[in-house]
Amino acid sequence: MLRPDPPPSRPVVVITGASGGIGAALAARLAPTHALVLVARRADALAAVAASIDTSAVIPVAADVTVRSQVDDVVETTLSHFGRLDVWVNNVGRGIARAPSALTDEDLDEMLRVNVKSALYGMQAVLPHFRLVGRGHVINVSSMLGRIPSVVHRSAYSASKHFLDSLTANVRDEVQAEHPDIQFSLVSPGVVHTDFGVNARHGGVDSRTLPDAQSADDVAAVIAQVIADRRPDVYTRAGMAARVAAYYLRVGMDP
Repeated sequence: MLRPDPPPSRPVVVITGASGGIGAALAARLAPTHALVLVARRADALAAVAASIDTSAVIPVAADVTVRSQVDDVVETTLSHFGRLDVWVNNVGRGIARAPSALTDEDLDEMLRVNVKSALYGMQAVLPHFRLVGRGHVINVSSMLGRIPSVVHRSAYSASKHFLDSLTANVRDEVQAEHPDIQFSLVSPGVVHTDFGVNARHGGVDSRTLPDAQSADDVAAVIAQVIADRRPDVYTRAGMAARVAAYYLRVGMDP
């Protein structure tokens, strides 16, 4: 249901991948000031996150965001319940642990399905409403590995996040040509203290055991700030942008 005149209320944020990690931390951080729609496949875990948040302006929606029709349903549910939708956070992602020379069709399909298609479906599903009201914000959670492919066994993951980075920039350029108040932001963390590593395809090192892992709440704080200031491209730690610039200077393509 498209509504050209959203009623005045707290901003409404949809967070995918909200049953744990960064998504759950972001929900807890935004709860005092925003209405929330929390989306994930694991209904029980999602309900527990929603119950832990001290606000009535939150609804859990069990959905698989790699299925386009279910993403469309999340938009409908959000607009029907709250009458508005202001921010959509694409936070679903999955890693992989496999050498690039050993990658299979199934490996690549899974990386694209989870890390790219889920975000594309979210952007496309919410865009008609944003165009109608003339404003909106999509935040795609990417990765430092989308900028610097520095971990060999994460090659397919790095490629999928680079795909997401490029796709986000191109969608932003397309949409803002006519709707400059619709923003598409990228947030790129490094290693985060979540169960991402152990849930990687083919297994992997537990990210929570790595000494330089950033907390999920620290990343959530950056995303919350991006919701407020609408910057287009943000890293979650100081010095990351300089590292990316140095990498491309070192491997520069000039003759």
